[in-house]
Amino acid sequence: MFFTQYVLPSLVVAGIAGVLAFLLAFLGKFFAVKTDERIDKVSERLAGANCGGCGYAGCKAFAEALVKGETDLGKCNPTSGEDKKEIARILGVEAQESEPTVAVVHCKGGDDCNTKYRYKGYYSCESEELFAGGNKACPYGCLGLGSCSAACPYNAVEVKDGVSVIRTEKCRSCGACITKCPKKIIGRIPASATVYIGCSSACKGKEVMGACKKGCIACGKCARTCKAGAIEMINNIPVIDYSKCIGCNECAAACPRKCIVVRKAPVSLTENETADA
Repeated sequence: MFFTQYVLPSLVVAGIAGVLAFLLAFLGKFFAVKTDERIDKVSERLAGANCGGCGYAGCKAFAEALVKGETDLGKCNPTSGEDKKEIARILGVEAQESEPTVAVVHCKGGDDCNTKYRYKGYYSCESEELFAGGNKACPYGCLGLGSCSAACPYNAVEVKDGVSVIRTEKCRSCGACITKCPKKIIGRIPASATVYIGCSSACKGKEVMGACKKGCIACGKCARTCKAGAIEMINNIPVIDYSKCIGCNECAAACPRKCIVVRKAPVSLTENETADA
C-alpha cells in the first residue's frame, strides 16, 4: 500500500522529469544557434563605450555587424589604432589608417541668439525642437538644453552661455553627441585642425543679422582671405577643406562676425587621460 501510494508515483514523476531533462538537453544542442567565435574576440578589442555613435545599440552589436561584413571599423572612433589593427587581423581584412578626429559644435549663438518664445517643458533639446523647431530665432541654432552633454559617455560636452561646447581634450569622437543633436549641427573635424566654422545657418546675411549676433552673414571674406584656397562658400556658409588648410588662422582674424573658432593645440590621448584622472 505504501509503495503504490507514495513510492511508485514518486518514481514515475522522477522518471518523467529525467526524460524531459534529457530531451531538453538534446534539443538544446540540436537547435543551438552557432555563433562566430570572432564576435567575442572583436568585442573585447572595441572601446566598450557603448555610445551608439557607430549606429548600433552597443559594442557587441557592432562587433556582430563587423563579423558579418555589414559595417566597417572606421565607424568606431573611440577604439585605439592598435586595437583596430588587431581587429582587422581577427577579421582577416586590411587595417585602414585614419586621422584622429574630434567633435565640434557648429554654432556660437547661445545667449547671443534671439528667441521666439519662452520654452516651458521637458528639459531636452528633442522636446523643445518639437515646438516650432525650438525657441531660437535662428532655425539652425543650438537649443542649449544639453541633450548632447547627457549623451556623452566621456563628459566632454558642456553648455556655456546657452550653447553646447565640446571639451576636445576629453572628446573621443564617438559620435554620441552627433547622433543625439536634433539640429544636426555637431560634426567631426581632424584633431589637428586649428579652426572650424562656428555657425550652421544657411540663411542670407540680413536674416542672420536679425536673429543672431554671432551668426555667419555669408560675406565670403574668409574665403577671399584664405591663401591656401581651403574655404568655399556653400549654401551661405563657409566650408573648410582640411586637406588644404595650412593652419594660418587668417580666416578667423578676417571674419567680421568672429564665427570662425580658433582651437587650442591638439592634446594627445595620454594627456587626455591624465587630465581626466
